[in-house]
Amino acid sequence: MKPGPSRTLAILTAIVLGALLPQAYVAAWLIRWLVITMLFVVFLQTRVTRDAFHRTHAYLLAANLAIGAATWAAGYFIGGRDLALAAFFCGITPTATAAPVITGFLGGRVAFVVAAVLLSNLIIAALLPLMLPIVLGRPTPEAFGQVTTSVATVMFAPLLLAWLVRKLHPPAAAWPKKLGNLTFALWVTAIFLITANASHFFRTQIGLPRTLVAEVALASLVVCAASFSLGRLIGGRAFPREASQSLGQKNTTFTIYLALTYANPLVALGPTFYVLWHNLWNSWQLHRHRPPDAP
Repeated sequence: MKPGPSRTLAILTAIVLGALLPQAYVAAWLIRWLVITMLFVVFLQTRVTRDAFHRTHAYLLAANLAIGAATWAAGYFIGGRDLALAAFFCGITPTATAAPVITGFLGGRVAFVVAAVLLSNLIIAALLPLMLPIVLGRPTPEAFGQVTTSVATVMFAPLLLAWLVRKLHPPAAAWPKKLGNLTFALWVTAIFLITANASHFFRTQIGLPRTLVAEVALASLVVCAASFSLGRLIGGRAFPREASQSLGQKNTTFTIYLALTYANPLVALGPTFYVLWHNLWNSWQLHRHRPPDAP
């Protein structure tokens, strides 16, 4: 599939169909495996070494934590506890495991984003048991185990498998260039299922106050715009695209689970709306992106 309008149309179509076909949520279990497959293809040409880690990652991590704390405080001041928690679960969310895939589509340095995924997910997982009691009012020691298990499955499994395949069959490093369209098709399918799952979740929550729902949607949009923008600012001239994606594209599946487990469905709408906003932004980025060899 050619870059530009065709990819944008594909993503927007997936979002619309997902919103119109909430019944597809029954296949949401496939999302993890789609992401694992995409990451395996990406990792075939990506070697994560010590050089992949940069001091910019420390700034991104600090920004991730600061956004979570600041949005919680602002939300509490503006709309109360539920709005504060919805904003918090948007802001504190670590980098999405699929962020390296989008970065690859955009021609960025995938290894930088892979390092951001590893650092942000592991460190934020370690800090969440300390932060959640403050915002929720009760201890949540199991949070670390839940997120590290998820990261180990989704991130390390394809990373190790790709390393093994490269060792046994070195020409496999060239497969990603040949499988670009397949990888994008998997990503579009994942977006459809993610949106369908979010649509089903939203439709099954009856009796939610519309004004507060609108406030949650707006808060998640503000957090999304601030995260992508601040990430680009932190990345500077060296890593603008990579840092923006690392801070802006978030592991919402994890924080939706946390919000449902420790708060309530209204709070979970924060990261649920974030799914829509960051995918719309990604579609716009792909629309604007033109590889060097594109006409």
